[in-house]
Amino acid sequence: MPGGAGPPVRTLQAMVAGRHRSARWPLLGFGFGVGAVAAAVIAVALGIGQVTGNQACAAVLNPAGAVSGIATHYVLQSVGNCSYPDPPANQLFVALSPPEYDSAAACGSYLEVHGPDGSVTVEVIDQCPPCAQGHIDLSEPAFAALAPLSAGLIDVSYQTIADPPLPAPVSFEVKDGSSQYWLALLVINTGNAVASVQLETAPGAWLDLSRASYNYWIDAAGAGPGPFTVRVTDTLGHQVTVHGIALDPGAVQDSGVYMYGAGGAAPPPASAAPAPSSAAPSSAGPPARRPRTSASPARPPAAARFAPIPSPPDPVPASPSPGPSC
Repeated sequence: MPGGAGPPVRTLQAMVAGRHRSARWPLLGFGFGVGAVAAAVIAVALGIGQVTGNQACAAVLNPAGAVSGIATHYVLQSVGNCSYPDPPANQLFVALSPPEYDSAAACGSYLEVHGPDGSVTVEVIDQCPPCAQGHIDLSEPAFAALAPLSAGLIDVSYQTIADPPLPAPVSFEVKDGSSQYWLALLVINTGNAVASVQLETAPGAWLDLSRASYNYWIDAAGAGPGPFTVRVTDTLGHQVTVHGIALDPGAVQDSGVYMYGAGGAAPPPASAAPAPSSAAPSSAGPPARRPRTSASPARPPAAARFAPIPSPPDPVPASPSPGPSC
């Protein structure tokens, strides 16, 4: 839900009976009861070494170092938490745990993931609420590049990559429900994660928008009828300015401008966008985003998806696999 808190923490029994299905463990041939599942979760936490370092330190992935963790796979049946209207054309994408998703701060970035049989580059488009930190949930084509789908759960290492190849110019989508009194913008095809989105309210005057947990950038007071001049800055400092974004809710608008690399220059300046309206925001607010849906029945189990159980002993640090440092 826009701007809302994450899903409530559920008990182990509730998670087993809920959207991640009670039949997951027998698919690996264990046939455990709930108590044994809890023990297995602890064993995974101790033996796999999902992530090293302080929990708070890994909220944003460190581009300079790899994270040692685990991966499962799933089928996306709706729009992911990042709200992109379509998954990547190559179907190589990933959902992150809440600390690594970081309230949409990771959306649009790319990870390089190494597994038993190879490596793959995936775009962050979704969040996996039940995943523990260090547990990534891959699309089936991405997982298949690392191991057979039947493996279910595998050891991986992964890291954010800088300036990946861009699939297309930067695009924008004005959220359904936007008006001159309330505006939400989605930025698409940035390559790196987005650090800020600004609107030009007068020549040389820029208004910072606020990012929602569903990855839209919000002007709660509205910016008038448009068209808008928008400035986007990514986490590595690349910046583009795009003119003429129309107040056209639901339409994806291609800017023709690349975030970096060839074609990344800004277009010629256009007339200044109108100043934001002083009228009160729409009482209706943004429409609710579509939630991330359950996995396909073929999706294998993952111990780390279960809700937290009583704290096990401190994990033994994973051997020499590099991890994020703080």
